[in-house]
Amino acid sequence: MSERSSVSVIIPVYNEKDNLPELLARTLAACRALGRPWELILVDDGSRDGSTDLLADAARAHPGEIKSLLLNRNYGQHNAILCGFAAAQGDIMVTLDADLQNPPEEIGALCAKMDEGYDIVGSVRQDRQDALFRKVFSGVVNLMVRRTTGVKLHDYGCMLRAYRRRVVEAMLLCRERHTFIPVLANLFAKRVTEIPVAHAERSRGTSKYSVLKLINLQFDLLTCMTAAPLRLVTWLGVTISALSVGFGALLLVLRLIYGPEWAAAGVFTLFAVLFFFIGAQFIAFGLMGEYIGRIHADVRERPRYILDRVVGETLGERPGTAAQAHAARSSGN
Repeated sequence: MSERSSVSVIIPVYNEKDNLPELLARTLAACRALGRPWELILVDDGSRDGSTDLLADAARAHPGEIKSLLLNRNYGQHNAILCGFAAAQGDIMVTLDADLQNPPEEIGALCAKMDEGYDIVGSVRQDRQDALFRKVFSGVVNLMVRRTTGVKLHDYGCMLRAYRRRVVEAMLLCRERHTFIPVLANLFAKRVTEIPVAHAERSRGTSKYSVLKLINLQFDLLTCMTAAPLRLVTWLGVTISALSVGFGALLLVLRLIYGPEWAAAGVFTLFAVLFFFIGAQFIAFGLMGEYIGRIHADVRERPRYILDRVVGETLGERPGTAAQAHAARSSGN
């Protein structure tokens, strides 16, 4: 991998007006110190606090360095990042949150690790400055994702990550409406690693992930990345049916030994038959769920976002990029 590989830094922004001046100053300084071609892509995810105007002004004030993509409403963090990916020109794409909890100064460390030939470089937040609930929830999500994907990374919730261009282009070909980018990227990456990064307490603004949104994110992970819940129902039915067969066999042996009076006139046998059919119902529900899940995965082709306008140009807008391919697919919907 050439040390001159270009870099695109994508930052989704939603109601972060108070953080933007410091964010832009620190991110521009970090990018200028990379020693390679770079661009900064800011994606406004339907902000209502004046962030939109600040992003547009930043693109005009830094031509050739900043491009601002302004969405017509709020579509969510991951869809905003996908919009930035579609417009990015770099060989390496780095995502960063706008809340300054992950310092922009870590961009250089991510790029240096990518130069070793990795497809994805994640990050692990050191000495996290979040509330206990956020830490516990993050631990549950990380455990679930590791079990589901088999990729043993430790901090899927940290969006300070770097991706190889070919991985991003593969993600843009996926048409599902709800997705979780760090997990989706693992499906297309061969070499994945992570590095420790600093973490700071949020000094301005409030987190956009409430308890309800975190729970919804958990359901998105379960339903769009794995069919494990459906298979769990199927295996539950198989287990109940198997136990009922064993229970029936035990009843038959005890009836032969102790006589019909012990079996309470067939009541226990009725329970065994009932348990068997309950298990069969769970199996049927699980199989139907599998088919419905596959149909659901095939028909999800709604647009992820609508781009209102673009301010600024960066890295020469080279032809044949993911942006143009994605735009062509969107125009055909």
